[in-house]
Amino acid sequence: MTVFSRFAARAVTVGAMLVGGGLIGALTGAGPALAEMGQPAPWQLGLQPAATPVMVDIVWFHDLLLWIISAITLFVLVLLGIIVVRFNARANPTPSRTTHNTPIEVLWTILPVIILVVIAVPSFRLLFLELDEPKADLTVKATGKQWYWSYSYPDNGNFEFDSLLVADGDLKPGQPRLLTVDNELVVPVNKVVHVLVTGADVIHSFAVPSFGIKIDAVPGRLNDTWFKATQVGRYHGQCSELCGKDHAFMPITVNVVSDTDFSVWVEAAKKKFAGDEHPLPTSFAAADGPAH
Repeated sequence: MTVFSRFAARAVTVGAMLVGGGLIGALTGAGPALAEMGQPAPWQLGLQPAATPVMVDIVWFHDLLLWIISAITLFVLVLLGIIVVRFNARANPTPSRTTHNTPIEVLWTILPVIILVVIAVPSFRLLFLELDEPKADLTVKATGKQWYWSYSYPDNGNFEFDSLLVADGDLKPGQPRLLTVDNELVVPVNKVVHVLVTGADVIHSFAVPSFGIKIDAVPGRLNDTWFKATQVGRYHGQCSELCGKDHAFMPITVNVVSDTDFSVWVEAAKKKFAGDEHPLPTSFAAADGPAH
């Protein structure tokens, strides 16, 4: 076996191990500990598990790009190995003076075009899916403020409430630090939720990774996005735009519940946030199933 052959074999082996490990992590969201639904986990690799059809497509597109860029990287690595071994001064004392190679020039023009087309087709499809909003079953409005979120439900009595970070000392067992809020955004499962987003003071950004949504909250402007959560549970996000000294302390928690529990919550919320201080039903406060 030649020196070059040994070098190429080792390079491919090491590259395959690294890429394989990265791909497994990206595809499964696995690290030393599996990622928990709806929130980041220690040593997590890859994206958070998808909870909406849009996020499913985002994860698929991410994995496609990972395969493509990994193949390109390995190809370039092999080419560099060939150049180092075969075209150094000792192995090739009389360098070639060739300036043109038509077949190679055709290939390095056509192949990138093909790769870009392969990337562009699903990319545009995903953009249209994100921007072409289906008929909404529910509309909510999220207003970013320094440094908390306010939510209103124009379709359900137009009540409004603030959602603030729960301090470390007030956290209950199982509640994630810096992601738990006192009043959650509650929506029904398997319903198209239209989210109107604006800012009250500076630019914020409404982002929930498991839903595949992220949109700026701009003062004086009304942006919108949508999601359709397909699994009951709690999903966490954060303001994703630098908005001042407490930017890191304005989380987003979306509690996805059944239609029945959503109706119960709406009736209780109308009273609570109209000035009535009666707490929400205990059965609902525990949520349906485990917190995600």
